[in-house]
Amino acid sequence: MRDTDGMAFIGSELDRAQELRTDPEALAALAAAGRVLPFWRGRPLIGAEAAGWLDAGHPILAAAAETVFLGRLDGRGMFAADVSARPLEAGAAATGSSFDVGDLADPEAPAGLAYADLRQQMTALDPVEAELAATGRALLEWHRSHRFCAACGTPSLAVRGGWQRQCPACGAEHFPRTDPVVIMLVTLGNRTLLGRSPGWPPGMFSCLAGFVEPGETLEAAVRREVAEETGLRCGPVRYLASQPWPFPSSLMLGARTEAETEALTPDPSEIEEALWIGREELLTVFAGTHPRIRAPRRGAIARHLLAMWLADRLDSGDRLV
Repeated sequence: MRDTDGMAFIGSELDRAQELRTDPEALAALAAAGRVLPFWRGRPLIGAEAAGWLDAGHPILAAAAETVFLGRLDGRGMFAADVSARPLEAGAAATGSSFDVGDLADPEAPAGLAYADLRQQMTALDPVEAELAATGRALLEWHRSHRFCAACGTPSLAVRGGWQRQCPACGAEHFPRTDPVVIMLVTLGNRTLLGRSPGWPPGMFSCLAGFVEPGETLEAAVRREVAEETGLRCGPVRYLASQPWPFPSSLMLGARTEAETEALTPDPSEIEEALWIGREELLTVFAGTHPRIRAPRRGAIARHLLAMWLADRLDSGDRLV
C-alpha cells in the first residue's frame, strides 16, 4: 500500500450507498433524519475542528438551491446543500472563532461556525468529514455550472440524489465530471524541480502540474507538461499517489520522473519562475526558514510528494512505464 500520510480528502472509505440513489423513498427517509453540510459560494460551514453539520430542518437550509446525497455515516444519511442565496456580506468576519477575517459569519449558524475556504481548513477535519466536504463541494459546483442540457440547451433536472442530471426535453443524461491532472515530482540527481505560476502569492512554489488532454496517457501528459512549461526532457514515469481536489473538480495524479536535460526555459504564460532545489535547501523550506520559498500547503499532494522525496520514502516498487 502506498504511503499517503498527511494528504487530505483520502483514506476514509466512505459508505457512498450508491444503491440508494435510485430509491427516492429511501433517500427521502434518510433526508428527513439526516445531517446536512451547507455551502455558501463553495465554502462549507465549518468549525475549528469539525464540519458544521445541521439537522435537516435547520432554517439555514430553507435557502438551499440544490441538495445532494453524499452517503451514510453510522447509518445516517449525509447531505450537502448550496445555500449561496443567503444574503451574507462578503468579507464579514466570523466572531468567536479562530478563523481568518475573510471567513463568513452566518447569523443563524451555531456559535463557532463560519463559511470557510476548504483548502485552508482541510487538515482540521478527520478523513471521513474531509471526504464528505470534498464530495459535497465538487458535486454542488458541478450542478451550479451544468444546469442546462449540453445536447439541446433545455434546463436539466437533478436526479439520483444529485449524482445525475437529466434533460426533460431530449432525455440526455449527464453525470458529474472529474478532470484528471498530473502533478510531477521531477528530479535530477539530488535536486528536484519547483515552479510558480504568475499571480501566485509571494513565496509560493510547487511541483509542476497540468491537465491530461483527451486521448493522452498519464505518462505522456507528465512528459508533455514538463516540456511545455520548462523545456525539460524527461524519461520514465512512475505513478505514486492520487488525491481528489474539488477546486472545482480535479483528480490529482501524482507521479515521479527523472529529467534527462537540465537547462530550464520556462514558458512565461505558464511559469513565472522555475528552479532546481537540493535536499538540504528543501529542508529549510519545510522548516520555514528559507528566505523566499514557502512549502506547499498542508494536506496537498504537492507537499506530500516533496516530503516523501526529502525523507527518501518513495516506494521503489511502483510500476515504471
